[in-house]
Amino acid sequence: MKKTMVMSAVTLVGILAVAHADKGATATLTAASDLKWSAVPNMAGVKIAVGDGDPSKGPSHFFLKFDKGFTAGEHHHTPDHSGTVVAGTLILTVDGKENRLPPGSYFAFSGKKVHATKCDPAADCILSMDARGAWDVVPEPAAKKPTK
Repeated sequence: MKKTMVMSAVTLVGILAVAHADKGATATLTAASDLKWSAVPNMAGVKIAVGDGDPSKGPSHFFLKFDKGFTAGEHHHTPDHSGTVVAGTLILTVDGKENRLPPGSYFAFSGKKVHATKCDPAADCILSMDARGAWDVVPEPAAKKPTK
């Protein structure tokens, strides 16, 4: 009896899983050679290729490409986001500490965390990004130098 109940429960879970998987199931598959890169307005040395969603409107997955040697001063992004370095070496400065992230490295920022971004001059950097809201880049005000 106990064995029959366990088998019935396992069968029911399997049926529900298949039924759930069939409802609205989709797949997005894009070969690297099919990515459509476009220049990011007002950001020389940066290109974007969207994988899913619309970065200007809400949550999305996209790639960023920084020219080798690219630098962006201190800034933050409104949405929480994470990324993986696909190519090149990304250099992120957080809390005054420079962090070198080679391919395969992961990073995540939340709460509008301030950081500076560079791409090592040896090669272009490509990042795979997951943004939880509309993507933006908000420059931080330049630090005021003491007056003499």
